[in-house]
Amino acid sequence: MVAIRVRILLDTHTVLWWVTNDPSLSSRARTNIARSEEVIVSAASAWEMAIKVSLGRLSSAIDLVNDFESALARDGFQALVITPAHGLRAGSLPGPHKDPFDRMLIAQAQAENLAIVSNDTVFDHYGVRRVW
Repeated sequence: MVAIRVRILLDTHTVLWWVTNDPSLSSRARTNIARSEEVIVSAASAWEMAIKVSLGRLSSAIDLVNDFESALARDGFQALVITPAHGLRAGSLPGPHKDPFDRMLIAQAQAENLAIVSNDTVFDHYGVRRVW
């Protein structure tokens, strides 16, 4: 019997809600994160949170941003770098969706064959498997 390796990519809000134990994170998402063999967080999520914290729009993430890599390590999450191939794919995605962070997560999920844990249905339009 071949073991299936479950690999998931967390959307930015999912990372934040997991780390802060926010009840907005669905029980299905929480279970999938806890049971997954590999939980991945994109560098794009760190970038997005840092921007929002610096603009004063995400005060709940200040501690996470200040200790991002250690927080990932504590939860056993893996960081995913942004490669030129990811950038080219994100820039070439069709459709009107303009959020650069979502576009990068879509590109990374497609390129790395990852399911994405998100409550945002925009991912459904790009053939990405979404868990919520």
